[in-house]
Formats: sequence, structure tokens, C-alpha cells
Amino acid sequence: MADRDLIPPSPTYEGQTPPPDDAAFFALGEPIALFTEWLKDARAKEPNDSNAVALATCGADGAPDVRMVLLKDVDARGFTFYSNAQSAKGRELAENPNAALCFHWKSLRRQVRVRGPVEPVGDGEADRYFASRARDARIGAWASDQSRPMQGRLALEKRIAEYAAKFGLGEVPRPPHWIGWRVRPLQIEFWRDRPFRLHDRLEFRRAALDAAWTKSRLFP
Repeated sequence: MADRDLIPPSPTYEGQTPPPDDAAFFALGEPIALFTEWLKDARAKEPNDSNAVALATCGADGAPDVRMVLLKDVDARGFTFYSNAQSAKGRELAENPNAALCFHWKSLRRQVRVRGPVEPVGDGEADRYFASRARDARIGAWASDQSRPMQGRLALEKRIAEYAAKFGLGEVPRPPHWIGWRVRPLQIEFWRDRPFRLHDRLEFRRAALDAAWTKSRLFP
């Protein structure tokens, strides 16, 4: 039995009147524009990392895996993030190029879920984003054998020092194993908290990447 002081109790809404239904929210017809507005709200209100998102992948073994990454771009094509192609997520995406995302903004009591196929971004796009990163982060991308066993923190610090010396004051190019991926959405669901677990859920779906979006209101 878990410590009763560790897990908070379910919220109560005694004496509260549920807010009226928001018909305007369900009238919206384009999910990327709606997501952009929600992300703007999150950037204004979340204490840190408003672009943090849980990325779920599944390799050839069929076992799901999930971790937090940072969204670095969003447009009509999809949702973009960057990482090491030799990491666990990179290997799983190579085996099964499909993924799910979950944004959760506690300050707003909102959530967005995304599912769809994944494709690598172009080299030019990856180069431009890599060049915008802090120099220490670029050196770290060379030094870290991401997701592989490490013999103590000193091993990483030694590799960082080696690559810092190698590049000196010159440009730090993008490592060939450091790439970007774009999740091409086939399904996007918007969730908003309401009292008594009677939440708002608005789902957009399309049968193919070039198809039109359809939308549905879902039971909570």
C-alpha cells in the first residue's frame, strides 16, 4: 500500500458549478492553428519548458518506450524534435517510424495528444537548427554516446574536453548521427480539464497525410 501522504486525494468540487459548454472551442476546424494558440498560452503561463513533450516510440520488439523531449518546430507538416540517431529513441524510430506525442500543461490544465508516422528532417534544416544551439551543447552532441553505458561522470567530462580541444575556437559542425525527426500527424486530440472528470475532448483525424481533417467530440 502506498504512503497515504504521498499520493494526493482526488479533487473535490463541492459547491462549484461546472462552467458552461464552450461551443466556440468545438467549432474550430484546423488543429495546427489551435495547437499554436495553446502553445502560446503555455509559453506565457508554464514556469519552464512549455515546449516539453512526452515522445512514445516502439521498436521491432513491440515494447513501448517513452521519454521527454523538446519540440523545436511546428507547422502544417508536423511536429519536429532533434536527438542522437544512435540513441534508444533513434534506434526505435529506425525500426518503426511511427510515434505518439503528449503535451501536458499543468498551469493551463490542458493536454494535446498526437499520433502519426515519423520522417527525418532534411540535412539543411538540421544544420540550421544545430548551428543555433549553444556552443557547449554542440560539443556535447559529439561527446555523448547517448543511451549507452558510461563509466562515471569523469568519462563524459573527458570526452567533452577532447572535443572542445579538437574544435578549438572554430565552428562546431553537426555530427552525422545528430538529426531531426518530424511527426506527421494523422490524429490530434485536444483535452481540457473540467470538474468531476467531465473533461472536454476534441479529436481531429485524417485518413492520409494529404487528406482533409475530420473532427469529433469525444466522451470524457
